[in-house]
Amino acid sequence: MVGTTEAVDSSASNNKKNRIQVSNTQKHLFFYVNLAKRYMQQYNEVELSALGMAISTVVTIAEILKNNCLAIEKKIMTSAIVMREESGGRPVQKAKIEILLGKSEKFDKLMAAAAEEALDNE
Repeated sequence: MVGTTEAVDSSASNNKKNRIQVSNTQKHLFFYVNLAKRYMQQYNEVELSALGMAISTVVTIAEILKNNCLAIEKKIMTSAIVMREESGGRPVQKAKIEILLGKSEKFDKLMAAAAEEALDNE
């Protein structure tokens, strides 16, 4: 069965600049980890969002950031949405998760140390 991991939603909440909609077919896991770090540098928090099979990827990303003392968990929201698998196809219910992460107290210090280490390795 072929499934879609992203839904099109015209609601205002979909226009958040600090939201990452994760797909388990589009990018490698650490692409999202690094993107989340950049978003936290810019906005002090990041919202990770996923549907269906990509939920485990979002949870893994959040756990990597938390276990490395880069993020703290602020909020987890779950829901189910109805979407169509293909144009004109039958409606299918998909699980959805949104995880809001904020910068940890150590975030800036750890990121500065990582940047310095990267410069030393060049």
